[in-house]
Amino acid sequence: MKDFEYANPTSVKAAVDLLSDSWGNTEVLAGGTDLITSMKQGLTEPTRLVSLKNIKKLQGISKKKGTLQIGAATTLSALAANGDVQQHFPALVTAIEGIGSAQMINVGTAGGDLFQRPRCWYFRQGYGLLGVYEGKSLIPEGDNRYHAIFGNAGPAYYVNPSSLAPALIALGASVSVVGDGGEREIKVADLHTTPSNTGQREFSIEPNEIAVAITIPMNGLKNATYEIRQRRGLDWPLVTASVAFKAGSIVSGTNVVLGHVAPVPWRSSAASAALNGKFVNAAAAAAAGEAATRGAAPLSKNGYKVQQVKVAVKRAILAANA
Repeated sequence: MKDFEYANPTSVKAAVDLLSDSWGNTEVLAGGTDLITSMKQGLTEPTRLVSLKNIKKLQGISKKKGTLQIGAATTLSALAANGDVQQHFPALVTAIEGIGSAQMINVGTAGGDLFQRPRCWYFRQGYGLLGVYEGKSLIPEGDNRYHAIFGNAGPAYYVNPSSLAPALIALGASVSVVGDGGEREIKVADLHTTPSNTGQREFSIEPNEIAVAITIPMNGLKNATYEIRQRRGLDWPLVTASVAFKAGSIVSGTNVVLGHVAPVPWRSSAASAALNGKFVNAAAAAAAGEAATRGAAPLSKNGYKVQQVKVAVKRAILAANA
């Protein structure tokens, strides 16, 4: 790990002033559960770390005008333990509990989860975000067991690693970010992007912006997350499905979002449409699961994910309605 300067500001403005306008020159340190590993692996070599731990504004959970506001530096354990989150957003609680590591949950933050880097082993072994060697992607003909089955026409094949993003998107959440130009709101659905070259990052924020809060509408949606994993304990899912919908005599306003199947959290409009106007039962949930696989284009070794999408969507819908 190369030498770096450590900055410990106590206000958002001071933190923003310490950031560079180019990716990698400076990095934001929240819980550090991913960043420190990335630095040890040589994936990023910042000249300055800007710590958020002493900015009190970024911590805590509160209700405001029909929404729940979550400070970006709120730990995942505090988020999962919050009474309002447990009552209104079980999809988030399931996503956090699925992480399976007490250390990660107690140190990791809500904002940090959204901005962690991909777990793709080509990226982690130094072949860049697009897994390129000698001008050619290694992934389509390589070991792609855990890579994308949607949005993988190239050049990116990794999967978005966030545990919270699918649930937050299904719930209609947004993120407040602050930079030199002031504060702006970004829908979580628009937060992640697919880079077209190795010099880009996979986020829609600028390198000199900081996420300060996550806002979730409290509009009574039934919601749930279902994850399929190889093992319990610290690991990332193979496939995740988060759902949210209004349940009266029939379902309306459905959002179905898949995780760990594409470079961005994958919104399935086909699955949402398949459930809208239906009664929630096993047949309707299975039909939505089947619809969620439309457009899937598995790589050479990850076709198993197609069946897992069907199962995860069906079980998430039934769990939300339980």
